[in-house]
Amino acid sequence: MIARQSIQGSIVDSEPSKHLLTEAALAVYVRRTPISEKTMAADHLPATASIEDAVTILRDLGYVIIDELVPPEVMDKIQQEVDPYMPEVLFGNDNFLGKQTKRVGSLIARSPTCRDLVMNQLVLGITSKLLERASSYQVHLTQLIELAPGSPAQKLHQDELVWDMYDFPTDYHLQCNTLWAMTDYTEEMGATRIVPRSQEAGKLAKFSFEDTIPAVMKRGSVLIYTGKVYHGAGENKSNRIRQALNLTYCVGWVRQEENQYLSCPIEVARTLPEDLLKLMGYRTGSFALGYIRDFEDPMVAIRDDGEKRIVGTLEVKNMVQSEATSTFLEGIN
Repeated sequence: MIARQSIQGSIVDSEPSKHLLTEAALAVYVRRTPISEKTMAADHLPATASIEDAVTILRDLGYVIIDELVPPEVMDKIQQEVDPYMPEVLFGNDNFLGKQTKRVGSLIARSPTCRDLVMNQLVLGITSKLLERASSYQVHLTQLIELAPGSPAQKLHQDELVWDMYDFPTDYHLQCNTLWAMTDYTEEMGATRIVPRSQEAGKLAKFSFEDTIPAVMKRGSVLIYTGKVYHGAGENKSNRIRQALNLTYCVGWVRQEENQYLSCPIEVARTLPEDLLKLMGYRTGSFALGYIRDFEDPMVAIRDDGEKRIVGTLEVKNMVQSEATSTFLEGIN
């Protein structure tokens, strides 16, 4: 359902509406349209988008934007919950973290409303598909990023660098990242800049400003991007603060960037629902990863009902499994 469904040529004949693309037409359009045109009509989807359509764009471009996924009132409430912590937050101490940028973490503990964003079902569905080669995934970090007026552009980078710059295979995704627009995300305010389709460029690739596009979006929208795509904060040329919620997920077998077990006090954790606790890491990441004491389920430390629950391969059988894992589990019961 595009303006003219003539897909035989190098690009779709007339520019398609970003809201009306069929999956087949979308796949042709985003692969055939030169990035240099900077139109990128197919990188935005409506809040009603399917998981499959979003993942199609995400895998191809390295990012996708879901427009106005939550109403502005949600962002107002998160702002109210986080504001009391802002005066104590320091600016970054180098030009990568941003000497005019503040980062407020521990959002699961500090912002009850933010927990709903962490558990957003569309985002989790997209994350599950992107990270499907791992048995499980978990929260990697939660932070509100505040970019002050005059803040310069950040160095372009891949978020995977956090794991000691290890050169992971290009076809294995460790991260699914989100930036929720707390304020409108305009180019003048320093919207995140992305190098489309740079996810296979490898470590330490060099890109220029001209290779990037700004992830412009309205308040309540969310930018979803992989850990491999090159990106960086833009320069804030405005007189307004630019804010975003950075809620990130990673596969269950790597160390989290934000230590969820210390960032969220155990007295708060004990009040949280079990599905959120598991997403925070209160479960085994795969066979034997993360057990406590006598090979016990880490949830015992939270619920502490006196019942011992042993973990092992049966726990993994309830997770998404790779072909190799499924083969290993054969005959184990």
